[in-house]
Amino acid sequence: MGGDSTRGSGRVAGQFARYVSQNILGMLGVSCYIIVDTFFISLAAGTDGITVLNLALPVFSVIFALGSMIGVGSATRFALLRAGGDRQAEEYFSNALLWVVLLGALFLAAGILIPDRIIALLGGDDQIVALGVPYNRIFLLFAPFFMANYVVSAFVRNDNAPTLAMVGTMAGSLCNIFFDYLFMFRLGMGLAGAALATAVSPVVSILVCGTHFFRPENTVRFVKRKPSLRLLLSSAQLGIYALIGELSSGVTITVFNFLILGLAGNVGVAAYGVVANFAMITTAIFNGISQGAQPLVSRCYGSGDQEATGRLLRLGIGTSLGIAILSCAAAYAFTGPLVELFNSEHSAEMSRYAYTGMRLYFPGFLFAGVNVFGSGFLSASARPRAAFAISLLRGVAAIILCSLVLAYFFGFTGVWLSFGTAEFLTAIVTVCALWGRGRPGGRPAKRACAGKGL
Repeated sequence: MGGDSTRGSGRVAGQFARYVSQNILGMLGVSCYIIVDTFFISLAAGTDGITVLNLALPVFSVIFALGSMIGVGSATRFALLRAGGDRQAEEYFSNALLWVVLLGALFLAAGILIPDRIIALLGGDDQIVALGVPYNRIFLLFAPFFMANYVVSAFVRNDNAPTLAMVGTMAGSLCNIFFDYLFMFRLGMGLAGAALATAVSPVVSILVCGTHFFRPENTVRFVKRKPSLRLLLSSAQLGIYALIGELSSGVTITVFNFLILGLAGNVGVAAYGVVANFAMITTAIFNGISQGAQPLVSRCYGSGDQEATGRLLRLGIGTSLGIAILSCAAAYAFTGPLVELFNSEHSAEMSRYAYTGMRLYFPGFLFAGVNVFGSGFLSASARPRAAFAISLLRGVAAIILCSLVLAYFFGFTGVWLSFGTAEFLTAIVTVCALWGRGRPGGRPAKRACAGKGL
């Protein structure tokens, strides 16, 4: 029995390494193209260009959040039901696609009708609005593709094809970098070119991942049916942590933007844009760990293997903490060069703000990694209420309260410190939720996942 347990444990660790590493690579690809996008925009439009990008990010966060909630939630429900032998699992893919098309059409309409009003509402002055309208309009027009990409990649990953999901994401990211250069500099399209290059990315990713549905090993089927609100809500229960996780960046950026505009103006917002872009890389890695482990956690929990589920929890927390330590070390070791990478105008004021921000902001990731993986693990193991509570606390309540209070007492320094403070408070709740019931999963083991292909 001891030998079987060891082989099962090793098998779980091996599958965890495979799924998570490939998903991290895909997420890093997305982060890299965002960084390159920001770099090209800084060259083409200076600090005003970065300000446009940062003011538009909350809108993008809403699009990504809805796509992530429907995609991850539907795919998680699909994995749980399929592990239990429920035939209704087949209906979740088609329902998810239909809903992202419907919701994406609303953003498309906003891109046609009111792109200028959106930027103004988020704090842009007349100059920033005029510069940002083409960028915002093009991005919104492609919202259905951004949302559909979350659905397709999540189902491909849950259908035992994490490598293809990673390749699709990387292909989209590399195309974005190429078209950034082509559209912005060779064709002189400026910010409109940056938006168009970004819009190409999900289209390429969908085309690559879509090849899975024509392969013999594919088990995901498109079922002809009307959009079901009942199935959407069932998916949303398990995907709500992903929605809040994506929205949290938008909430943080929006709150920080308004506070910083009052404290330091457009230069301060540009400095925060630099910090936010590097922070996005670390957050993407955490999301890669969480979403990469999700198919394994759902499969093990759905089949009742408590031992493997607990093993995945320990692997996920340990990996997240390791990444957090490395990220903090890199941020401290290379603060100057990282800041100057986006300071094409050589603004001493912007450099000073961003340098301080990097060093005060990044320690918060020591707690953020536990929160991101913890909420994902709870959702994947059918505990959506706890996952939702943690995500809401981390992404909305704690960050808003901490930023307002600390900014009042410590000014700009308080804004930087509020991220780490909010993550620390949330981590206390996360640890209690994960271990408060005495054991991960809360269910007795029925049969081992190692015997089901894990």
